Amino acid sequence: MTWASAVTAAAIGVGAVAGPLAAATPSVAAPQRAAEKTTSTVQCTSSDQRLATKLEDDIATALEGRKSMASLSFFDRPTGTSCTSDAAKKYDSASVAKTIILGALLYQRNGTLTDEEDALARKMIIDSDNASATTLWKQLSDLRDPAKPDPVRVQEFLDKAGMDHTVLDKEGVWGLTQVTAADQAKLLRLFTGNDDSVLSGKARSYALDLMNQVQSVQRWGATAGAPLDSVVHVKNGWLQRSQNPDVDSFDRGDWKVNSMAVLTENGYGSGLVVLTENNRVPEGRPAEEGWDYGIETIETVSRAIYRDVYPDADGYHPSRPTSPAGAPSAAG
Repeated sequence: MTWASAVTAAAIGVGAVAGPLAAATPSVAAPQRAAEKTTSTVQCTSSDQRLATKLEDDIATALEGRKSMASLSFFDRPTGTSCTSDAAKKYDSASVAKTIILGALLYQRNGTLTDEEDALARKMIIDSDNASATTLWKQLSDLRDPAKPDPVRVQEFLDKAGMDHTVLDKEGVWGLTQVTAADQAKLLRLFTGNDDSVLSGKARSYALDLMNQVQSVQRWGATAGAPLDSVVHVKNGWLQRSQNPDVDSFDRGDWKVNSMAVLTENGYGSGLVVLTENNRVPEGRPAEEGWDYGIETIETVSRAIYRDVYPDADGYHPSRPTSPAGAPSAAG
C-alpha cells in the first residue's frame, strides 16, 4: 500500500529545535527580514507552457491573502516542470534539517551505517526524534569545543551536493540551520535521482524509505493533494520562537512551519518544498493556531500544484493532530 507508514505509540516526533536552546538567536546570519508581508512572483517553466501559466496563476492565488511569509520550490520530471517563489530566502530549518543530517551521514559512511547509526537515523526521520538528531549532528562535528560542535562533515556534504546557500549553525543548534527552498529541493532531486557521485543508489533508497515511513500524524503539508497511487516520502519541521525580549521582534512568538515531500514510482517523479514563517498567534488565542496557520498555507499551495499537474488523480487528504503535542516552544 503506497500510503502505509510506521505508526508508533510514542508521542509525536517533535519538529522543534534540539541542542543548547539557551541561545537566543542563531549564530549565523539572521534570516532575511521584512517589515510586512510582500507577495513574491511565482515563476514556472514547463515543456507544456499552458501548464506553466496555470501553475503560476494558481500558486499565486493560493498564496494571495496569506498573512505569513512563504517560499517554495517544485519540480516534476515527467512534465519537465519547475516552479519557484522566493526560493533563495533563508528560513530557520526546524526538523527539515534532519534530512540534511541524514544525507551527510550517508555520504560520510558511503551508504553503509552501523546498527547504532541505523537506529538513530530511523528515530530521527520516522519519529522526528530530536535527541537522535543531536547525537548524529555531534558525530558529524568537530568536537574540540564540545559546547559548540562544528558540523564540518555536514558542511562537506552540503558542498558536494551543491547546497551553497544553506548555513549551518555553529553553536550546535541544528534546528536553527538556515535553509532555502531551492537548496532543499536540490536535496530532494539528489535523493530521487540516479547520480552516484554524491550518494550511492543504496544510500538514496535508504533515505527515501525512511521518509516514506514517517508517522501518519506527521504526513501533513507538502503531501496534501498528492495522487493516491504515488509513493510519498515526507519530512516536516516546526518551531515557535519565544516571547523573550532578547529575541528579534520579527521572530518573537513566530511559528516557523516547513514541509518537503517527493512522489515516486508508478510514473511519478516530483518534489515540493514549502517553507513558512511569521505565522502569528492572534492575541488571546491558543499558541497552536500559528502552527496550524502555517500548515494550512503549505497545504493550500500543495493542493493547487498537484491538482494542476495531475488533474485526473484522486488527491490525498492528510490528517494531523490538533496541536503540536510534545514540541517545546523552542529556539528562544
